[in-house]
Amino acid sequence: MSVAADTTTRQLLRLGGVTVRFGKPGVRPALDAVDLEVAAQEIVCVLGPSGSGKSTLLRVVAGLQPADEGRVLLEGRDQAGVPTHRRGVGLMFQDHQLFPQRDVAGNVAFGLRMRGASRADQERTVTELLDLVGLPGAQRRAIASLSGGEQQRVALARALAPQPRLLMLDEPLGQLDRGLRERLVAELRRLFRELGTTVLAVTHDQGEAFALADRVVVMQDGRIAQTGTPLEVWQRPATEFVARFLGFDNVVEATVQGDVAVTPWGKVPVPDGTTDGPCRLLVRPAGVRLTSAREGLPCTVAARTFRGTHVALLLQPAAGPQLEAACALQNAPETGEEVGIAFAAQDVVILDATAG
Repeated sequence: MSVAADTTTRQLLRLGGVTVRFGKPGVRPALDAVDLEVAAQEIVCVLGPSGSGKSTLLRVVAGLQPADEGRVLLEGRDQAGVPTHRRGVGLMFQDHQLFPQRDVAGNVAFGLRMRGASRADQERTVTELLDLVGLPGAQRRAIASLSGGEQQRVALARALAPQPRLLMLDEPLGQLDRGLRERLVAELRRLFRELGTTVLAVTHDQGEAFALADRVVVMQDGRIAQTGTPLEVWQRPATEFVARFLGFDNVVEATVQGDVAVTPWGKVPVPDGTTDGPCRLLVRPAGVRLTSAREGLPCTVAARTFRGTHVALLLQPAAGPQLEAACALQNAPETGEEVGIAFAAQDVVILDATAG
């Protein structure tokens, strides 16, 4: 399946002020004046909890849900009134929606048949795609004989077969176990890069999104709370909502005074250039450094959780809320031990107090 490389960056998708209302007037919209752009060959993952609007956004782009306000443009063309099958987009859902009465080849070739491709073109494309997704020679296999991961690969090949200008994925790996998800997400990123595919995916799994995406979009209550590269969002969550959604709970009221912030945990160093005044402050767990019990802020280890690559510690200081710290396995203290902690300025984030 040959795809010509496009070395120029152009905007493929743009949402302008898209609003969707399901309830009565006055009820919070499912999408609230959303603006979003996706460049050609970019992989964008939309993250958010249930009810944040991420799946509604995907349905609007696909033409499965009309927008009450705003516009959806694909390659500069307004999609108002354009049905799904004429938008040139591919769709892949969590449940795969494969045809059980057709074999693997019949499923993959479905979109090609609908477009009137010749039998020779269908066979060639099916063969190339099954090789790409790691199922060579599977054309005659029955869908019922496939594992969950194999069905996911067939669904992906079917979505890619018509060469959509935009591929949209709705929780595509949600039914798979974690180990298989982690392997497949790396394969998907390689495959999309190889094909030059533009991807808009929605998921609630931040690890999946961060591994797959060039850019992540975090949604809250129908609005975009933050957008940026995975590294930018992880290192510098913009709001308390984003921080807590990512699993960061070391958030307190603080007042910045010069190069420190006064907090319930005492004085915490802040990054250079931080503006003085009251704020909400996050200390990422990596920025909570263990010291001896005689140094730093005295704490008791309230709990410890093995996380595979490290141990997460829940620490209770004499005053102030509990903190989470991350430390190496060999250095992890036991529950009930007394430790001291210090803070690293590079892992301190001043949150936007005007949002979430």
